[in-house]
Amino acid sequence: MAAQVEPPAADTGELASLSLQHDAEADERIKSRIESIFAEISSLEAIQVEVKEGVVTLSGEAANEADAEKAQRLSGRLEGVVEVEDDITRTLDLRQNVAPLITSFTQHLATFIKALPLLLVALLLVVAFSVAGAYLSRRKTLLNKITPNAFLSELLAQAFRVLGFLLGLIAALNLLGAGKVVATLLGGAGVVGLAIGFAVRDTIENYIASIMLSLRQPFRAKDHVVINDHEGIVVRLTSRATILMTLDGNHLRIPNANVFKGIILNYSTNPERKFSFELGVDAADDPVAAMQTGLKAISALDFVLAEPAPGAVIATVGDSNIVLRFSAWVDQRDTNFGKARSLAIRAVMQVLERRGFTLPEPIYRLRFDSNIDEQIQERVSKPDLRQQEDTEVASTSLPTELAEVAEAALDVSPDTHLSEKVDQELMRKGEDDLLDDGRPSE
Repeated sequence: MAAQVEPPAADTGELASLSLQHDAEADERIKSRIESIFAEISSLEAIQVEVKEGVVTLSGEAANEADAEKAQRLSGRLEGVVEVEDDITRTLDLRQNVAPLITSFTQHLATFIKALPLLLVALLLVVAFSVAGAYLSRRKTLLNKITPNAFLSELLAQAFRVLGFLLGLIAALNLLGAGKVVATLLGGAGVVGLAIGFAVRDTIENYIASIMLSLRQPFRAKDHVVINDHEGIVVRLTSRATILMTLDGNHLRIPNANVFKGIILNYSTNPERKFSFELGVDAADDPVAAMQTGLKAISALDFVLAEPAPGAVIATVGDSNIVLRFSAWVDQRDTNFGKARSLAIRAVMQVLERRGFTLPEPIYRLRFDSNIDEQIQERVSKPDLRQQEDTEVASTSLPTELAEVAEAALDVSPDTHLSEKVDQELMRKGEDDLLDDGRPSE
């Protein structure tokens, strides 16, 4: 097998021009130089060299292909070599190929044994810094002084552990003379961290939102809130999501990034809450009298607060009715808001009807092509039932009606079923809760 190694061409795409002056002394110098080089390399000692007119012919034996290529490469680098002919025999001898590996392994093993004391000191540095970081991470008193927030305390504890290990690793590498490796690792870590940051930016955003929510405390456990149109009772705030129990008893997990950027309506911050509703009366009725009657009915309800006092206004005036808006306040700690509002509507409707006010109903006008006069005459001849009812209602005193309405009020105590379910959830272990009743809430 023959292979040729040529010096680089003087001009791309063309063969290098050969010198016209060449003698036997030049060939002898090339041969002597190559033999001197091969004598210094144990794996190339068996290779023989012949040089004629600048053409180097390599023969003899080499243990493997790598040694043969090395010989060709070294020969071709000498000045005056025109071409290298490969006549080397690859013996592939087992001993010759294994012996260098054994020698190399022995040398590395000897170097490792010699460096064992230094490696042991470096390992002790890593362990010492790691133990120091772990010790600081367990000092709850110190962490609570730095930050009273439980979530941030846990983050700080993890930072102490990681920082201790990294400092120990850097010190050990510097001791071993691998300072450049430290710089390379730090640079690579920065690039990798940037790439990971772009890849998991949503997760990082959610994690930062968890930290901010744990600091701000916009709600407490068992608060009745509405977050981005999601209504429920707060169960807990975790490092990933805010957990609500909806009013129908289901669990709802909202990512903290959405909670932090969202609109939060907290019904529990202020125990007093205002409800309102609208009722219409006939356009012929006196709206002021209807408002006074309705307000007296609302005030007679035990669960309605006297201060702030109930109110009523004319909302709109239609073609055939007048819409009145009534409002009142209740204490949510001992009154169910929904029940209170529904019973207030019922009380006002009953009193208005008993006092002769007409609540609008759908009106349909029918027109007949025959017997119009007879129907009109028959209607006129009948007694006005509405007038009879108004007369009967007028004979009843308003205080008696209000007393009856108040007695008919149903139980408006708060619903404790959801609160009991939330208490059961709060007693469950295994999931972190970043809400702290000891911290001020926004």
